[in-house]
Amino acid sequence: MARSRTPMHKLVRRLALLAGAVLLAAFSAHAGDQGRLEIGRPATTEELARYAAFSVRPDGNGLPAGRGTAVEGKGVYTKTCAKCHGPTGKEGGKTGNRPTPPLVDTRPFKVGLTNATVGNYWPYSTTIWDYIHRAMPFDHPGTLSDDEIYAVTAYLLYANGLIGERDVVDAHSLPKVRMPNRDAFVPDPRPDVP
Repeated sequence: MARSRTPMHKLVRRLALLAGAVLLAAFSAHAGDQGRLEIGRPATTEELARYAAFSVRPDGNGLPAGRGTAVEGKGVYTKTCAKCHGPTGKEGGKTGNRPTPPLVDTRPFKVGLTNATVGNYWPYSTTIWDYIHRAMPFDHPGTLSDDEIYAVTAYLLYANGLIGERDVVDAHSLPKVRMPNRDAFVPDPRPDVP
């Protein structure tokens, strides 16, 4: 049985819809006049060239010089990652109102597991380095040095039980870290995908 709506409820609903339509029209007109939404800025030619030229492959091709250990990475993690992912990486956290995932969970990945993390889901250790390089820290991506990225990568691998605390992670050793879930991923068979 449907609830009956009072005349006042109907009026408030119509006014809310009208107000939303007016705001949408004003926003659309402003965006159309400006040609853009006034959010962010266009990437510079130099920025585009830097990211287009930089690619780290699963086999480690493209990794730069540098090195790090989990011992060194703990400090970098605490300073730049813990505010979003929790003090140890097991907790997860929030960025604004958005939840951020935990990074550490040593249970084997299976469908339905709540936490798909660096340690139990990612297929290649090199992609951890690449992701941190391109996108982290969330509020200041691209600000970590190559050594800091190697160190944080080492810390995450160590926290997930995949390397020792003092093992050196660099362009030579990182591709040798075998991720537990690697065999669950299959190559893309499409002929247009290199």
